[in-house]
Amino acid sequence: MPNFLTTVREKSPLRSLKTVHPAVNALVVLLAIIMIWRGVWGLLDAYVFPGNPVLSNLVCLGMGALILYLDDFSLSDLKR
Repeated sequence: MPNFLTTVREKSPLRSLKTVHPAVNALVVLLAIIMIWRGVWGLLDAYVFPGNPVLSNLVCLGMGALILYLDDFSLSDLKR
């Protein structure tokens, strides 16, 4: 029995958009990525030193650099 997300994904109008209008599909994907980053950014602003934006930005910058350092700056896992 397929789960809900699989059913929604199979019936999505975006599936046909990918083959019929690839440029429009790329724009939709770009907007989705921007919305995800906007959400992440908003959560970081709200929860990481919300009263001190400079410290919040520095801590987030340090956390990001540490994560990349621990991963050997390797983003090859993101490739398919």
